[in-house]
Amino acid sequence: MPDRPRVLVVSFSPIHSDARVLRQLSVVARRAHVTTIGYGPRPAGSDEHLRLPDGAPSLPQTPRGVALLAARRLRAAELAAPASQHALRLAAGGRWDAVVANDARALPVAHRLAAGAPVWADLHEWAPEERSHVTSWRLLVAPLMDHLCRTYLPRCAATTTVAASIADLYAERYGVRPQVMRNAAPWADLSPTAVDGGTVRLVHSGGAIPGRSLETMLDVVGELGEGWSLDLYLMPGGDGGRYLRSLQERAAGLPAVTFHDPVAPEALPATLNRYDVGVFWIPPFNANAARTLPNKLFDFVQGRLAVAVGPSPEMARVVTEHGLGVVAEDFSAQAAAASLARLSREQVAGFKAAAHAASRELSFATEAAVADGILDRLLG
Repeated sequence: MPDRPRVLVVSFSPIHSDARVLRQLSVVARRAHVTTIGYGPRPAGSDEHLRLPDGAPSLPQTPRGVALLAARRLRAAELAAPASQHALRLAAGGRWDAVVANDARALPVAHRLAAGAPVWADLHEWAPEERSHVTSWRLLVAPLMDHLCRTYLPRCAATTTVAASIADLYAERYGVRPQVMRNAAPWADLSPTAVDGGTVRLVHSGGAIPGRSLETMLDVVGELGEGWSLDLYLMPGGDGGRYLRSLQERAAGLPAVTFHDPVAPEALPATLNRYDVGVFWIPPFNANAARTLPNKLFDFVQGRLAVAVGPSPEMARVVTEHGLGVVAEDFSAQAAAASLARLSREQVAGFKAAAHAASRELSFATEAAVADGILDRLLG
């Protein structure tokens, strides 16, 4: 039997809990021997894992790195991040038939280690404005992200991203149009639960990251009053959990709000299935927030939930096309609450049934076909 192709997957994330990269790995692992580079323990789908030190930054956050960024010596800064240096050392001497770079910051490492092998860039968001709401990031890091995209994307054999509007941005600025591979979750064999009792059960899962205005959800419950509850499955963000603690303090006077520990991606649909409406109202505080089409929307569908979102175009389009729930008129707590308050229990049940009907179309099977097509080209 011939040797399997060898594929290197580079992601400056804790891959074992990174839902998008895990789904990507599930496809690559069917076709190849997989080596991963990332933080944390070996993820599912990886044959060999090169673990980055947990504290090694994936951006040039050293004194030398910051000086390079400030001086706009972007070429010299490409591999200056401590995590990039560790990745090059860990993978030295390796040979691969293809390399997958997750996000723009992984592009220089991926191309260096590929040594001429084809590179697939999976762009999880619009890299040049990833954190443009943070002044230091906008001034120092954004020019590097623009440089990486301008330099490396035209050299990639394949590119993907999470939404059509983000693909449009890459095409307009860099002349490279990624294929769309949405953040859809694997299909879950579940059925909608009944909307019973006197309380409609709202739920949200994801990262407690400043800027996402998760406090809106708390205010919505306060606006709605009796007959509504909210359960939150939140993972602390990169701020040491400060934002999550602030949410918990804000909810102290709201007995209808319950905080839970986060659950693993594979356990999430069954956990969500106990609830009625998945909620997410994220204001367009930067380009990515304005165009977001996140994991959680598809997790809500696999949990067979009704969905309530703000007027974010990508999410609103999916919700409207499939009749999954309601879209608020704006991103205020008042508008979000109003979009829910007018719903009957029968309407909520109807939205849950619509999620059930759309669950296969909105599952990862559709996106896996995109990944398989790319691997066909890259691996021959």
